[in-house]
Amino acid sequence: MLAKVTSCAVIGLEGALVEVEVDIANGLFFMVIVGLPDIAVQESRQRVQSAIRNSNCEFPDTRITVNLAPADLRKEGPAYDLPMALGILMASRQIRADLAGSLCVGELSLDGTVRHVNGILPMVSLAREKGIKRVYVPAVDAPEAALIPGIEVMPVASLGALIAHLQGYVQIKPYETQFDFTLLEEPSYASDFAEIKGQEHVKRAMEVAAAGNHCMMMVGPPGAGKTLLARSAPSILPKLGVEEALEVTKIYSVSGLLPPDRPLVMQRPFRAPHHTISHAGLVGGGHWPRPGEISLAHRGVLFLDELPEFGTHTLEVLRQPLEDRHVTISRAQGTLTFPANFMLLAAMNPWGCVALLPPFQRRWAGS
Repeated sequence: MLAKVTSCAVIGLEGALVEVEVDIANGLFFMVIVGLPDIAVQESRQRVQSAIRNSNCEFPDTRITVNLAPADLRKEGPAYDLPMALGILMASRQIRADLAGSLCVGELSLDGTVRHVNGILPMVSLAREKGIKRVYVPAVDAPEAALIPGIEVMPVASLGALIAHLQGYVQIKPYETQFDFTLLEEPSYASDFAEIKGQEHVKRAMEVAAAGNHCMMMVGPPGAGKTLLARSAPSILPKLGVEEALEVTKIYSVSGLLPPDRPLVMQRPFRAPHHTISHAGLVGGGHWPRPGEISLAHRGVLFLDELPEFGTHTLEVLRQPLEDRHVTISRAQGTLTFPANFMLLAAMNPWGCVALLPPFQRRWAGS
């Protein structure tokens, strides 16, 4: 018997629908997953098998074929565990459920508990665009999913609880968001610009830079307060709007950096990477590109302390993002674009200026 469950993948910062097709046929026990799965998806076979058995259901001892369509889209991550398990149970006629118009994502533990997955916000956003009315997500991710209006969010704590819900035994109540968007009006920062005393000329320059979203470099001896001033810069930037907050939250959701107790990023980001960072870590990259530090600083501040210590190639890759306010990363699999609208702050000591001079001027300055 054939069963189909709709799931979702994340490509860059956008979602892409994935149809999980499960077919059970006669033959010796063997489970194969096709559709360009990565290692994490291939390992779903063991997780799904144990989760089904520990949820008081039978795992079929016949030939099982799982297809993740479209087949030319690379699938990565454990988000397909839950739809695979549902497809197997439906194809083996252990449960009867109509999941048309529903989207299902979640990672399964061996005891059937549904774990957190990254990228819930872009997945639910895509579901609304495609006309899907109901999403089944891990219970810990329900507050994040509920940020998208017009979607019925079903928090799933375990595979057994979802089976009982689909069978009509114990209903899962839709999650109703309790998040107050008015909290965006008064964010609190660890370093407040108003609490800094002295350095009036630097504070005035930083106010001008913040008002026009300009770049700024501070030069001074160690202990002058450069890092403290930089960390307080987000507190004088305009407050995040709702759309801006959702835009920043989507980046942190895909990167797996969203705090579990805070479904929405309410403060301007502040990123201060170490000078040993690679250019891929700064602008984004990887086998399948992920957002870098400049995208994590989107709508906020990127602080480069001890600027001369950064590699020349690392600094050169900042040229295009500073001009275009986005970064485009091309790979053989495709091209992805990440937002990168940030305020750049840099700091260094006076002797660091010598390192930025040409060699002949450096020798003259050293003498």
